Amino acid sequence: MLEQLTGHEDPHPIYERLRAHGPLTRDGGIWVTTSHPLANRILRDRRFGVHPADGAHASGGSLLPESFLEQDPPDHTRLRRLATPAFSPKKIDEYRARVEKVADALLAGRDEFDLIADFAAPLPISVISDLLGIPDEDTAEFADYGALVAASFDSGVTPEMAQANDKVLALFDRLISQRRKTPGDDVISSLVAAEAERRLTPREMLGTLVLLLVAGFETTVNLIGNGVRALLDHPAQWTLFQANPGLAPAVVEETLRWASPVQLTSRIAHERVDEIGADEWVTVLIGAANRDPQVYPEPHRFDVMRVHKPEHLAFSSGIHYCLGATLARMEGDVALRALARHLPRLRQAGPAAFRDSVVIRGMRSFPVSRS
Repeated sequence: MLEQLTGHEDPHPIYERLRAHGPLTRDGGIWVTTSHPLANRILRDRRFGVHPADGAHASGGSLLPESFLEQDPPDHTRLRRLATPAFSPKKIDEYRARVEKVADALLAGRDEFDLIADFAAPLPISVISDLLGIPDEDTAEFADYGALVAASFDSGVTPEMAQANDKVLALFDRLISQRRKTPGDDVISSLVAAEAERRLTPREMLGTLVLLLVAGFETTVNLIGNGVRALLDHPAQWTLFQANPGLAPAVVEETLRWASPVQLTSRIAHERVDEIGADEWVTVLIGAANRDPQVYPEPHRFDVMRVHKPEHLAFSSGIHYCLGATLARMEGDVALRALARHLPRLRQAGPAAFRDSVVIRGMRSFPVSRS
């Protein structure tokens, strides 16, 4: 049934058909869960991993250097720990003023524009480039690369993607070489220092940087796009938010639950766990779990006043909980406040184009107008 998800604007009717078979069911020979409690338990259970217990990695045809996202402990623990300081709450607070400035500049003088290309994408790429220490003159190139990587979630690796991959790795190699000579206060410099202390390999450093670049804006782009579309589709919620801009964090959380940017992830059992046998894969349907009626009353209703207890799974759970969650939340908060402030009469100005992806829920374009 999951193969039917490709190209669907709304995957939830398919999720509900799966949910009717119970919290855990088989689909095409793979276990699937739509249950929030079970999904949360699987994501937290150390008996599950992201690749087989023997260390063999699936050959997915990816050209990207492997990152800690594709690692189990102890390598995952070691590599994630090296990147964590850059995403501490204190660091994120320091970035807020910059994000506000960028958001205001992107919206200045706007009339009719594409929310994704002209606002939702440039905002986070500017921030993650600054955090990584990517010079302004290289930001556009990295942004184009990130967009191609994101597109690969939809269409797989293309020749264009392969060429861009070589180019961005060369750019990172150049920046790494520069930081070896002249360190700065950025993530590349901190990873170069860790490499000098033999805490990670050059290949692992590249994998970490590519992950942070892509993950640092892919979630936020879709969070902003999905949030604005949800508000415009629910005028009473948009009016409520405009009158109470302090609700921005609540809008972010409800958007993450209602239209999760990442719809699914997978885990493999390293030993038998209940019905799930050793070396069997489980697809965790995050988007379905976040609308579990056993957890969220009226789950298909978009309600910015909803109390999120327990927390949604949009950022996963357990050891793979999204490292950039605090950054994404802050960027979403700032972006939504800026839109309400600059464009109080914002409206959709044309049909949206949706991502053709099973994994990612978002839009490729969303024409809007200030009135």
